Amino acid sequence: MTLGKMYEDFSINLYAYKVFRNSESGFVALTNWIKRLLKDQAREVHYVMEATGVYHQKFAYYLDDNQSKVSVVLPNRISNYIRTLELKTITDKTCSEAITRFGLERKLNYWKRPKDVYRELEQLTRERDQIVNERVVVKNQLHAEQTEAKPNLRSLERLESRIKFLNGQEKEIKVDIAEIVKVNSELKTEIERMISIPGIGALTAVIILAETNGFELIRNKKQLVSYVGLDVKEKQSGTSVKVKPKISKRGNKSIRKAMHFPALVAVKHDDNYRDSYARLVSKHGIKMKALVSIQRKLLELTYILYKNKTTYNKEYKNSVQTQMV
Repeated sequence: MTLGKMYEDFSINLYAYKVFRNSESGFVALTNWIKRLLKDQAREVHYVMEATGVYHQKFAYYLDDNQSKVSVVLPNRISNYIRTLELKTITDKTCSEAITRFGLERKLNYWKRPKDVYRELEQLTRERDQIVNERVVVKNQLHAEQTEAKPNLRSLERLESRIKFLNGQEKEIKVDIAEIVKVNSELKTEIERMISIPGIGALTAVIILAETNGFELIRNKKQLVSYVGLDVKEKQSGTSVKVKPKISKRGNKSIRKAMHFPALVAVKHDDNYRDSYARLVSKHGIKMKALVSIQRKLLELTYILYKNKTTYNKEYKNSVQTQMV
């Protein structure tokens, strides 16, 4: 935690730093520390924090419950800002100071607590993802056991039983998700719009909405792509430095993972995406790079449909091209 102040001449002074536990007692200690530093003067305190998975949420809720002003900033915005400071050493303290400077220099939107429905869906979709990952491990163990010359039959039974158990748990979670969607008409409508996009299924739509809190922190397509980590990073300087472009992968891995199979389905079943994919592959010959581009297009489209409150129109691109001829 770093405290700072901006003066009328726009100069910034960082005057206090202290570490607190990310717990209820730590939050109380922090707010009391701030009160002592302010010497009970009636000054407005604006808390700025980085969105760090789930670790910032408890503190944000605590501050909101106590009527404090809070801003939660996407990690990519903070990391981009830190690069402009040309810091030689990156530590918790220097990062804290950078976030404080960022909050003093920028006009930030105040944080709104996630709707309970998105928070619950996020918990369920992440639990399901853990179960799916665990099932992959158990299936690999079963396959390895089955290929042995003399497999242990009891071991095979236990592994098969675990797979059956995990299948049952995944099914329960899907039922829970379906029940939540069923009783929320607004959420159901948003999902129906998103699943009109080729390749996007109901579960993918739920993951996107849950992980972005209904696109609450997203202001444009570029920001969404960066938030998920599908933005392309390049490093080039003159003729001596030229690093191969690649996606940053510095973002929400849950959405990034969820977009893989929808892109495959879109390329297989939709003419527009199939043509785009073929054109990209013919250009650079890298199939995965072309597929990531399709993932990016699909993700951007979910945001566009959400903002415009409309459904996917396959003929839209063709009709625009016809009008231009």
